[in-house]
Amino acid sequence: MTKIYYPYEEFKNDLKTITQKIDQPFDAILGIARGGLSMAQMLGEHYNLRTVYAINTIGYEDTQKNTSVEVFNVPDLKEAKTVLVVDDIVDSGDTLVEVLGVLNDKYPHISFLTASIFYKTTARIKPTWYVKEPKGWIEFFWSEDLKR
Repeated sequence: MTKIYYPYEEFKNDLKTITQKIDQPFDAILGIARGGLSMAQMLGEHYNLRTVYAINTIGYEDTQKNTSVEVFNVPDLKEAKTVLVVDDIVDSGDTLVEVLGVLNDKYPHISFLTASIFYKTTARIKPTWYVKEPKGWIEFFWSEDLKR
């Protein structure tokens, strides 16, 4: 499997691209931990939103995909009308499908939009907005830089 390092400067440029694509309003941002947390924080700053939340999932152990996705630490979103759910990559789509299932069950009155930097066209679900298709295993700077 080809591993591709994804640096901060590229991330920053890709976030600018995604903000240019987003064409619907939202009143909260929900980052899927851990990969979506950097996106959620920076987009919260960009859109001047303090209603930035996180939800936890476990779907991988290192580069090995688990047989199911565990979703936990669901935040209190009852005041929101439209929530932007963000993650770094939609690979198989299993994580996003499970997260949206949990959120729609708990908050049927909320509209959920989705955004991701990377999206594989073979995924079970397509995010509302994305920037590019990965050409290998992405080694994100937030996972790699402290190891160097």
